[in-house]
Amino acid sequence: MDDIARTEGTDHPLTPLSAEELAAVVAVIREDGGFGDAPIFHTVTLYEPHKRDVLGWSPGAALAREAFCILMVDGQTWEAVVSLDTASVTRREHKAGVQPGILLEEFVDCEKAVKADPAWQAALKKRGITDFDRAIVDPWSAGFYGDERWPDRRLARAYTWLRGSDDDVGYGRPVDGVHAVVDLERMAVLEVEDHGEVALPPLSGHYTADSVGPLRDDIKALEIVQPDGPSFHVDGQHVEWLGWSFRVGFTPREGLVLHQLAYNDQGRERPVMYRAALSEMVVPYGDPTPVHNRKNAFDVGEYGVGRLANTLTLGCDCLGTIHYFDVDQVTATGEVVHMNRVICLHEEDYGTLWKHTDWRTEHSEVRRSRRLVISFFATVGNYDYGFYWSLYQDGTVEMDIKLTGCLSVGAFPPGETPQYGTLVAPQLYAPIHQHFFNFRLDMTVDGVDNSVREIDTVAAPHDTAVNPHLNAYHPVSTLIANERDGARQADPLAGRQWKIVNPSVTNALGQAVGYALVPGETVRPFAYPDAPVSRRAAFIHHPVWITAYDRDELFAAGDYINQNPADTGLTAYARRQRDLDDTDIVLWHTVGHHHIPRPEDWPVMPVAHAGFALRASGFFDRNPTMNVPPSASSHSRHAGCCNEPSST
Repeated sequence: MDDIARTEGTDHPLTPLSAEELAAVVAVIREDGGFGDAPIFHTVTLYEPHKRDVLGWSPGAALAREAFCILMVDGQTWEAVVSLDTASVTRREHKAGVQPGILLEEFVDCEKAVKADPAWQAALKKRGITDFDRAIVDPWSAGFYGDERWPDRRLARAYTWLRGSDDDVGYGRPVDGVHAVVDLERMAVLEVEDHGEVALPPLSGHYTADSVGPLRDDIKALEIVQPDGPSFHVDGQHVEWLGWSFRVGFTPREGLVLHQLAYNDQGRERPVMYRAALSEMVVPYGDPTPVHNRKNAFDVGEYGVGRLANTLTLGCDCLGTIHYFDVDQVTATGEVVHMNRVICLHEEDYGTLWKHTDWRTEHSEVRRSRRLVISFFATVGNYDYGFYWSLYQDGTVEMDIKLTGCLSVGAFPPGETPQYGTLVAPQLYAPIHQHFFNFRLDMTVDGVDNSVREIDTVAAPHDTAVNPHLNAYHPVSTLIANERDGARQADPLAGRQWKIVNPSVTNALGQAVGYALVPGETVRPFAYPDAPVSRRAAFIHHPVWITAYDRDELFAAGDYINQNPADTGLTAYARRQRDLDDTDIVLWHTVGHHHIPRPEDWPVMPVAHAGFALRASGFFDRNPTMNVPPSASSHSRHAGCCNEPSST
């Protein structure tokens, strides 16, 4: 083939592959001849250049543009790198003994295969169910538990529910005890497990507006109006907003990626993070019964939240003046699909930024806060997850995870109380479970070479000579100097946080400039360290990991977690015992959300929140928002400004 021409807007080395580039990569793979007649395209995405090459790049300069591909060929997994400059395969590697994540096409075909299987049909008939069209079947990842009967097959465990109508949630009436083990490569049912019949719950989970009964009529209109337009500016994938700048990326596995996040501080462009993305997530269930004890879904590595991203709707998912980003991806058969309105960018009012009232003069100064939000939503079977990055005027970066959707439930005999879950409707219970989200934060605080200090607050000695009123306390900083010490525990009682500093750059006070990771919700995993899920997801046992930068170390549980018996991610990276002081480092943060289900979570759960913040800590010389102007008050009873004397 001839060289692949660059498409307009793809001149930056981190711009996602365009539809034309994706199609050309597929053509290169097919014409190469080394990947069979009909390879399955699991992943086709930008192969990001090395960080130092990107940071040294200038517009118009030549920098190799490449695509990274994962292919399934006759049951084997291959990786390939395709040069878009030479239209050729420049690297190929057979990855023996690994399974890529489950594809959306496999979801669809698995349901068809299960519903056509005689053993599955017999199990449903045994329960008095003959209308198979009303059944829905979801394939769950098979995991690895040490008792695998088909270790070399590409597997899924399929669970069944009975839908009463298109208006019910679908997951409200589980056909309990029936699990099909499916070979996804052959789309054949290997076995149907029947763990005993439990009566179908009597009620379905109706949830559409037309099916839930009268809707309340006392909610008045709430309009978000920006008559002068938004304060952000978008040029292709590049965004600027009130001093902040960054690039928008997207991958089939991680979903939204933020690149080259920087802050313009009085004319000086100051980098904060080079790359930030969801690295992995896992949802371990705490129910030991056969119905639920193998539910440990890795929604990034086993499914890919980017593949499952939603198309967003103005007025429903997003309010205000919105800029949407579309996404192009490749299907299993190599077709390029265009996904509209996947990423939402907008501004939000966020209340008081700062305020002080001089009680002597009654003069009050108030500034309004606003934030820039960039987000996407993904539906992974029953659960829906929103990932919201927010930038604030004071330099704060925040991640808010929104958890909603439908609980994974089971049927329960009438009159009994579940030990490992909660009844959420008659004869319907939801097991206790946890959600762990790991974020890979490639830090560049005022430059590439950074260090991490763990900050605890400690009480001064119980000694009246040095602490006469026994009230003194102070922060203690500990340098994390090597990967052997890079797995860290949370300690909210010590006010523990982690400060990423640049030892070579100081602020006006002579302090090393820095950003502090402030954890939000953290919880310990209740699965034991030798549990199968822990062996595969060691990252959940430490809220913070610190490693040296490597562009190919992207995933906390490793590149191929599907059916993998062990973690090949952070524990393997840390074993290299690389130096972490004043060098190029990556911070990995695990957010833990503990979910004891409630009846209020059914049939669709209200949004629950989890997340964390990165806050400037010595990065600026003083409050960087002092130049924010007062807001005109146009909606109060007397129009004026927010720096008027307060009324008494």
